[in-house]
Amino acid sequence: MRILIIESLAQSGIDLLRAEKDWEVIVRPHLLPKQLTKEIQQCDALVVRGQTKVTSEIIQAAPRLKLIGRAGTGVDNIDLETATQRGIVVMNSPEGNSISVAELTLGLMLALTRSILPASFSTKQGKWEKKNFTGFELKDKTLGIVGFGKIGSEVARRAKAFEMKVIAYDPFVSGHKAADQAVELVGWDRLLSASDILTLHVPLLDQTKEILNAKSLARMKKGVRLINTARGELINEFDLAEALDRGRVAAAALDVLSEEPPSVENFLVNHPKVIVTPHIAASTLEAQQEVGIEIAEQVKAFLKHGVIQNAINFPWISLDQYQKLGPFISLGEKLGAVVSQISSGRINQISIRYYGDTVDNNTNIIGNAIIVGVFKSILCDVNTINARKLLAQRDIELVETRSSRQRSYSNLISVRLKTDMGEEWVEGTILSKDKIRLVSLDGIDIEAPLTGSILCVRNNDTPGVIGQIGMLLGSQRVNIANFALGRAEIDQHAVGVVNVDSSISDELLSQISRLPSILFAKVVQL
Repeated sequence: MRILIIESLAQSGIDLLRAEKDWEVIVRPHLLPKQLTKEIQQCDALVVRGQTKVTSEIIQAAPRLKLIGRAGTGVDNIDLETATQRGIVVMNSPEGNSISVAELTLGLMLALTRSILPASFSTKQGKWEKKNFTGFELKDKTLGIVGFGKIGSEVARRAKAFEMKVIAYDPFVSGHKAADQAVELVGWDRLLSASDILTLHVPLLDQTKEILNAKSLARMKKGVRLINTARGELINEFDLAEALDRGRVAAAALDVLSEEPPSVENFLVNHPKVIVTPHIAASTLEAQQEVGIEIAEQVKAFLKHGVIQNAINFPWISLDQYQKLGPFISLGEKLGAVVSQISSGRINQISIRYYGDTVDNNTNIIGNAIIVGVFKSILCDVNTINARKLLAQRDIELVETRSSRQRSYSNLISVRLKTDMGEEWVEGTILSKDKIRLVSLDGIDIEAPLTGSILCVRNNDTPGVIGQIGMLLGSQRVNIANFALGRAEIDQHAVGVVNVDSSISDELLSQISRLPSILFAKVVQL
């Protein structure tokens, strides 16, 4: 494994990666884009902070790249679209700097409400203007938090120590999480109108860009104080300046700006009602140490075990979850491969249904594995990261459902593939950790191992078919490892699944297909 680190990272994190035998860890800070494009060509993982722009051009220049790790929270400096398209995991380390960001937020809150900076400046000038700096207490004031993730939660916890009333807006957080901290989740309009102080803790996305603008600022409580330690582009800075001039916003504390570093003429930097700091929310010794170790541990877990944590473009799973999911991921991919390789025509729809214990797992990841299995024989660059994106690009419908209906197995996955030439249907189960089985073909019960080379046949239920297939395989010295048969209850239709120890040639498959009772014969390679 070759890992490239191109910004400052805690030495403890670098040492953790270098402790792995046969891993090459290259530290090249401050690379120019052209240098990075060249250096990354032979790398399996890239670790950055917030300064380096990981563009589409850079990502496309790295054929071996599997992972981009961001030591910190925001990933707007990384081209997520291209990374996902390429099947590259993008992960951040949101836990390590959350305390530092929350503490600066509280510090800025106190600075805004007690005029700490102008009072200090005035006193240093030899003045004693005590009456000019009357502030107000945080006690009983309403703090509005936009984004109730890890940082937002830490801010709320500290604000509660000041006996503030805390409300939060976050449509992706459960009410239970907020209730545990005695925080009220509210709608956007209520948050704007009720907050005495508003603080931003959301990532920069299309939905959050300029979330505070002329329209939203006009709906805020007159005299509100704003704090932004997230991303400068969350606020329309021209609209904020106008709201400050009109008194709608009493003051603002900004650790981030849309242009960093700002020009000397920047109107917000020079505004008398604005406190500006140079993006220092995560700049503490403790935070730098934590995010360095955190991202190094995540990179190690992914490259060694395939464990994906804090991924921006893939569901998060722990090592325990990964170990539990492993057999289901394998089952899903193999079922996808079987149904794809026995089908003909252009794919229109993939339909997946989960039964029994399978329902209790992360079916999103299992579904990705099934899509990988479907496409793997025709697309070399498909993996669990880009599977759904490739599906959407090809305008193939995906239908996923969960069923509480009792089946013959404690866990079961059913996969149907619809094409312009018909439909194929398979089902599989995990009997034990190492026993992954195909248990249904065409809706007919059958049990066969999902491994190696498999001959799948559909035939008229007439005598002698088994013997004829056996004789043809034997004539070419193809040994049968397992022969499973199933019969339809209604018509004279039967299916067979034959596991063999060596490959079946095209000529031998053609001979089997020409047998009088054979309706269908396909070879599946797993």
